[in-house]
Amino acid sequence: MVSDLVRAELGRVDWAALECGCGATAEHLPLMFEAILTAATPREMIGHTLENHVEVGTNTFPCTPPAVRVIMSALAGEISPPARGVLLQTLEFVAAGSDEECCAGVEEGLWTLLHIGLTGSAQDAETVADICENLGLGGDGSAFYQNLLRERVKARTKRRRV
Repeated sequence: MVSDLVRAELGRVDWAALECGCGATAEHLPLMFEAILTAATPREMIGHTLENHVEVGTNTFPCTPPAVRVIMSALAGEISPPARGVLLQTLEFVAAGSDEECCAGVEEGLWTLLHIGLTGSAQDAETVADICENLGLGGDGSAFYQNLLRERVKARTKRRRV
């Protein structure tokens, strides 16, 4: 399901006026987001990815800042674990880049990300810890949460082995 918040965020952008990582305009991104967000399984996402559209490695494009806002709005609601994984992975690459506007968008949603990392799967916790590290947030709070997330990964992984 695509939430009203995500639909609103998608609707406020003129995607056709933005360049996409694939070289075309970004007007196909709303459909990509919808396919990802409505997929219950990874199989349902085959052929729908944000890689090479929103980011290529750590390279970003004019469509990336509004895409980050869409991702953060999606993560604030209920989405399937596979969709959450795809969105978090995209943020991980974006946060590793040097685009200040994109990184600022990720930082604005830090509490949402920390909540996901502290309540989600071990993979979610690891990805959120990597996002925090990639953002290069300073201070005791950042180090505290990164350590807490990494400990959560260890504990959840250890529990599965037992």
